[in-house]
Formats: sequence, C-alpha cells, structure tokens
Amino acid sequence: MGEFSRREMMAVAACGLAIPQSAFAADPVIPAATIEARKNAPVIAKKVNKLYNLKAQVDQPNDMQFAANGDLWILDQKDPNKVFTINPKTGAVLASVQTESIHGSGITYGDGAWFITSTKVVSGKPSTLKVDTRTGKTLKKWETPGWGIYGAYLTRVPKPGDLPLESGGHGVKWAGKGQYWLATPAGGKLYLINAEAGTVARSIQAPTVRTHGIALEGDHIWCVGADEAEIYKLQMSDGAIVAKIVLDKTNDPSLHGLDIKDGVLWYCDANKGWICNLT
Repeated sequence: MGEFSRREMMAVAACGLAIPQSAFAADPVIPAATIEARKNAPVIAKKVNKLYNLKAQVDQPNDMQFAANGDLWILDQKDPNKVFTINPKTGAVLASVQTESIHGSGITYGDGAWFITSTKVVSGKPSTLKVDTRTGKTLKKWETPGWGIYGAYLTRVPKPGDLPLESGGHGVKWAGKGQYWLATPAGGKLYLINAEAGTVARSIQAPTVRTHGIALEGDHIWCVGADEAEIYKLQMSDGAIVAKIVLDKTNDPSLHGLDIKDGVLWYCDANKGWICNLT
C-alpha cells in the first residue's frame, strides 16, 4: 500500500469506522512520474462556452453521452437516477427515463443499451449496470473493478442515512467491439472492460486520482481531472499524457461528465447545472 493510502487508512481507523479490507485492494496513489508528466503536459488553449443551464430540470447532471441521432443523454445523479434526453442546441428536455441506478456518475451506450456506473450503492459493492433505454430496468449488473475508498472519503465520518463510503466508477464510454472504457478513481486506473462479462481486458494509468468524465477520440482518451479542473489527453495504448486543457477553477463551471461531438468536447457541471463546450 502506498504512503498516502496507509496514512489515510490510519485516519479512518482512528475515527472508529469499520472499513471492509477488500475496499483497499485498489491503491489510488498516482506515480510521481505521472504527476510530473501531468504538470508538464503542453496546454491546449480552449474557451469555455456556457451553453445553457439544466438545474431546473436536471438536479445534478453528472455525465453525458451523445446519441447516434444527435440528441444528448444526461445522467442525473439525484437518487434514484434518471436519464434525460435533451436537444443539445437548445437544452430543451425531450424525454426522461427512470433507472434503478443509485448515485450514477457515468453513462454510455452500446449494443442497444445504456451502461451506467453506479458510484454508490445502498448495500453490496459499487456496480456497473446494463440498462434498458426504454424502461430504465437493469438488464445485467457487475461489480465495478477498482472500487474502493479514496480522497476525502477516507477521513469522512458518515452520518445516519448516508450512503457507504466506498466509491465505484465515474466516466464510461463505449469503445466498440463489445468493450467500454471506465474511469474508477479509487483504482487509479482507466479500465477497458469486456461489456457483457464485466471483466477487465486491460488498463492504463490514470492521470490523477479523481478522474471523472471521459471521451474517446481516435487513439486517444480525454479524461477529466476534477480536482485540478483540467482535461488530459491520453494515449489509449499506454496512458501517456500528451496534452491538457486547463480551466479556471474560480470562474468556469466545474468539470464532471464529458463527451465529444464532431471534434468538440462537451462537459456538464453537476454542481450548478451548466452544459458547456470547449472551442
């Protein structure tokens, strides 16, 4: 276990919390070389465009996925989670589907269904759900690889009624050929998952601990670093950081979900409800 994890786990123990040891199977420590590469990556200058605010209709827009017809699916993290279909040009809500996901943080579409990462669960282990797009019913469910406890959760003292401290997957995007990419903060990795089995095909090093939304572009993965307010461009083959986009933490809407359409990155802000793109 890395130094950060050991120190923080001791803090948790001092609070008297009973933490399943399996939760610490994944070590969220990011290698020093990766941190250095992240800091020194070339910056791609982008303008943040605040397109519209969905807060009145979507309480916590936590991830997004463009549909083949151009509509935009937004995953609301308010429990239990709904998926909203919106017009990306106007922000008008076209439809919504109630799912069985709790605290969902990632959504993608493949093989005729949504795949939703349920970051938290009422009981059991954080899961990834295969969801019927018409009914919202869960078709299959798998334990999310790399789940665990990380960051602020390590020292948080839960209150009665709180969800468990354990956290699962965040961003997820369909890669084709029956696979999807998944960011799991506690695991410190981005995982390529065999969708129907829920197994790991391979993984690459995450650029930071609190990864969030991801988007795929050719041989590269765009990955949100939520704490840094940055988006990293990674080589899909080995996770090497080749570039980054830097947002203004103070003035720009916060980064959560991510997708790309016609070469333009879009993101959603789960805190204040903004939908933005970068040009």
